[in-house]
Amino acid sequence: MATNSKANAPEMTVEERLKALYDLQSVESSIDKIRTLRGELPLEVQDLEDEIEGLDTRMANLDGEVKKLNDAILSKKNEIKEADLLIKKYEAQQGNVRNNREFDSLSKEIEFQKLEIELCEKRIKEFTVELKNKKEIGESSKTLLDERKADLDAKKKELEEIVGETQVEEERLIQKSSDIMNVIPERLQVAFKRIRKNARNGLAVVTVERDACGGCFNKIPPQRQMDIASRKKIIVCEYCGRILVDGAMGDTAE
Repeated sequence: MATNSKANAPEMTVEERLKALYDLQSVESSIDKIRTLRGELPLEVQDLEDEIEGLDTRMANLDGEVKKLNDAILSKKNEIKEADLLIKKYEAQQGNVRNNREFDSLSKEIEFQKLEIELCEKRIKEFTVELKNKKEIGESSKTLLDERKADLDAKKKELEEIVGETQVEEERLIQKSSDIMNVIPERLQVAFKRIRKNARNGLAVVTVERDACGGCFNKIPPQRQMDIASRKKIIVCEYCGRILVDGAMGDTAE
């Protein structure tokens, strides 16, 4: 049967736990520095990718609208041709009518077709104006899309260069952080992550500096400083909640 090496390992002393927490904070702070070096680039890349996706969708929609307008214009032109043919047909029939009633009836049909032509021409003008606007929007969108794609390429290249320079070191630090986490009791892991998440600059463990908390800079009473220096219990700042260690802890850091 396999044994749990962590469960069977000797219980860590409080001093060892404090040392592990201090080392963990040092490693996490180093990882933070690497990620700070990248700055807002990852977010900028994501924003550009989202914007480009939106522009692609807009361009596709515009292409569809342009096609519909062209189809509508073509349809109206075909209706005009049909109306012209009907007018010629009715005008030819007027030469063979037997009475005024038939002549007037054909005249009404001719008039109706002429009105249909006028209406079609009006719609064609409206569609043409709309088509022009759509094309102008499409051209400006295409220009913007090209600019954003160029921006994205530049940002990606910049990000890749930074990641390439720091990736090996970041991976080493992440592994080191994981190794330290594995020897820290789970309840302290949870507390560390919670404090770090809520603390300024991600500092969950700080040293006492000039009789004050290295996180919030509030004064620490002498007796409490002695308790911290004894390393016999885990003490948190009563003001900011960070874990406090004595300044000499850094002298033994790996």
